[in-house]
Amino acid sequence: MSSETPPGAAFPENPDPEQTVDHRTPQPGQSTQPAQGGGSDTRQPAYGPAEELGFGGAPAGHTQEGYTLQPAPEQPKGGRGWIMGIIAAVVVVLLGGGGVWAVNLLSGGGAQPEDVLPGNAVAYARLDLDPAANQKLALFSIGRKFPGLKDSLTGDDPRKAFFEAIRSGSPELAKLDYAKDIEPWLGDRVGLAVTPPAAGSEEPGVAVAVQVKDEAAARDGLKKLASGDDYGVAFREDYAIVAQTQAAADNYAKAAPLSQNAQFTKDLADIGEPGVLSFWADMGNLVKASGLPATDTTALSQFKDTRFAGALRFNDNYVELSAATHGGTTQLGDVPSVKIGQLPDTTVAALSVSGAGKALATNWPQVEQAAAAQAGGETFTQSLEQIKQLYGISIPDDIATLFGDSITIALDGQGLDAALPNVGAVITTDPAKAATVVGKLENIVSGLGAPLQLGKTPGDGQYVLASNQAYADKLAAKGTLGNTESFKAAVPNADSAKFAAYVDLDKLEPLYLAGMPADDKANLEVLRAVGMSGTSEGTDGQVNLRVLFN
Repeated sequence: MSSETPPGAAFPENPDPEQTVDHRTPQPGQSTQPAQGGGSDTRQPAYGPAEELGFGGAPAGHTQEGYTLQPAPEQPKGGRGWIMGIIAAVVVVLLGGGGVWAVNLLSGGGAQPEDVLPGNAVAYARLDLDPAANQKLALFSIGRKFPGLKDSLTGDDPRKAFFEAIRSGSPELAKLDYAKDIEPWLGDRVGLAVTPPAAGSEEPGVAVAVQVKDEAAARDGLKKLASGDDYGVAFREDYAIVAQTQAAADNYAKAAPLSQNAQFTKDLADIGEPGVLSFWADMGNLVKASGLPATDTTALSQFKDTRFAGALRFNDNYVELSAATHGGTTQLGDVPSVKIGQLPDTTVAALSVSGAGKALATNWPQVEQAAAAQAGGETFTQSLEQIKQLYGISIPDDIATLFGDSITIALDGQGLDAALPNVGAVITTDPAKAATVVGKLENIVSGLGAPLQLGKTPGDGQYVLASNQAYADKLAAKGTLGNTESFKAAVPNADSAKFAAYVDLDKLEPLYLAGMPADDKANLEVLRAVGMSGTSEGTDGQVNLRVLFN
């Protein structure tokens, strides 16, 4: 759905029941393949036989019928409690201790929430506890990497874990019994959609799709969950559609589904595997639906035509959050790719950004206007003038010079235990101008009684600044970080990225593992590296965040 098209044009807010489309029957020009994220997954995951992962039978110490949720062993005082708590919360919801997907078949098929939620949605989110087989196998593989989890996570029902997680903060939910009131009808998938306000209303609509196994039991269970609140419920393809009113629920259940919204399906297809969690929003129409004055502020107007989609998914060696944006406006034009891959292979942490200097210079007039519009705006302007007169620093020009076309900040693994570790920056900029700005900053610091002895290595189109001269020279030479296995796995598309970040947790372990309890140390040693990268082309962009496991 184009942001230029009124939300109701392609997908009426109050659809005519006679015009309802059954999306299970292929329409003219419609593919017979399952919608993105739905249908049976026929792809073969790149893993060994199921028996190798423990899918051939019950794990030691458990019956063939499946796992049971056992009380977690008492946690010793100290760091182990919060670390294991975080790991446990994530794994029990997504993995169910590994048992649920070992016992239940690797189905991953069936209708998805977008197959039943209305197509005029302006925002959507989905949680799937029954994803494709490759995701289940990856989750199981990751779960086995953490020592000690089997002692505290042996539950066979991630739905129960999810219910228990949300129930703890609700007195009403605390009165319910999962086995009696929830388990008989609750399915594995849930989705939420935000829709434009209905006629005569200023509030956006909200529809929740909950997969159910028994319609009658679901009606009774939802009454208990609602605890007297007004709501409406309608059923469509093994889903309960819950809305603020019965009329809204009925309309949602009859509407053309979101999976037939061409813009939505294209945006979701662009991010690839939908994983266990996915989301999408048409920002322009979402702002309109929310009633915010999108055209009154520069910040909002810049993304009024922007759409974004994302997914949380798993590989057997990493977890990835991937998101893509489309549309919007940009004033930066083309900026060079970052050079994070050219750092030394001894680098343990790095951050690289392109276009920051240009962005600062381009947007500075808006910053000044916004500051001047606030109370005391004259003080802001006077302060900048005083800085220029006292120290010779011109803002934004000198700061933009230091940011350059791109700036890469790095921390080296050698000398981490020194009083001043090896840290520096490689700036793609005019080296002569950068040297002048650095000189001004050094004079300021020296005037405060703390003279700096920085390493500086000017080059062809770049300027290197570091905590010492030896490291400055090391950074000035092209390194091979981009060829290392961990970096390549953690930072996808590094060669074309406009910003990137990388942390080698394996090499930093001596700094944070010393003195930890043995169990905490064993679990943290599983973490290998963290990486992030962002690419852009025109008004489209993509961001990937990965956490790697040993």
